[in-house]
Amino acid sequence: MKFTASQIAAILEGELVGQPDIEVHMLSNIEEGQAGSLSFLSNVKYTPFIYKTKASIVIVNSDFIPEKKLAPTLIKVPDAYASFSKLLSYYQDIKRTKKGIQSPNFIHETALYGKDLYLGPFSYVGEQTQIGDHVQIHANVHIGEDVKIGNHVTIFPGARICSDSVIGDYCVIHQNAVIGSDGFGFAPQTNGTYDKIPQIGHVILEEYVDVGAATTIDRATFGVTHIKKGVKLDNQIQIGHNVIIGEHTVIAAQTGIAGSTKIGKHCMIGGQVGIVGHIVIGDYVKIQAQSGVGRSVKNKEVLQGSPAFSYQDFNKSYVHFKNLPKTIHKLDSKDIS
Repeated sequence: MKFTASQIAAILEGELVGQPDIEVHMLSNIEEGQAGSLSFLSNVKYTPFIYKTKASIVIVNSDFIPEKKLAPTLIKVPDAYASFSKLLSYYQDIKRTKKGIQSPNFIHETALYGKDLYLGPFSYVGEQTQIGDHVQIHANVHIGEDVKIGNHVTIFPGARICSDSVIGDYCVIHQNAVIGSDGFGFAPQTNGTYDKIPQIGHVILEEYVDVGAATTIDRATFGVTHIKKGVKLDNQIQIGHNVIIGEHTVIAAQTGIAGSTKIGKHCMIGGQVGIVGHIVIGDYVKIQAQSGVGRSVKNKEVLQGSPAFSYQDFNKSYVHFKNLPKTIHKLDSKDIS
């Protein structure tokens, strides 16, 4: 797909300096730019590369004034980084947007769908499912019974939307994610075995939720596992049954959240974080990567650390650990009485 400099300048509402008809068909870093590529310059430490790059078009900040002759055509904008990001989104929307129902597939006769549906090959849409307008369902997607999918939703290949799940407007569900699988519920028996507890609840994703590849969100035992507006989930995250995640919280890859935990809004949770069940994490909390959270957390706390050794030894050691600053102060002052 090719774009001219004048087309790009129009999309970004930028000032064009150079050849309006020059075309690009790929993106590149400014230091690796080749003929036919589009790049950008926003960080001043990369300024020397703009005089060497072979990129055909470079997006720059409005206040950029070249110190010597340049080869590429420039598009001047208030914020080069933001404009480049906008252009990526524009290109992605064009590339992803498809229409039509491809074969083979299965749509149950009781299922309903809106206008401009794209349904990729080998996809399945179950009984009584409702799908909104402008929805993109790619190949090999399974959508179960009584699912409700809003408008402008994109579901990538291999994803599984299990029965009774609700997917809000503008959600994006990436490859091989599973929404609404059974929660981890088993009742211990007197003979040492475990009986499965039926998982009869469901999952709700509010609007603008992004679910990464191979992330799993369990259905509630009963009631709802609830992912609220604007939540962004990275790849390979496990969210247990009856978990609630507040608005605009972001969670990095390989994090695990056990059942019935409530996480507040605008939290930032790093990769490989483990969070136990049945606790409450407040709003605006930050949890560093690989931390283990075993207690409820107040608003705006920042946490780090995960000591993984004997539970009894940990409890004994923690008494001394939390008093370590006082102990060091006493040693420094030689007041060890």
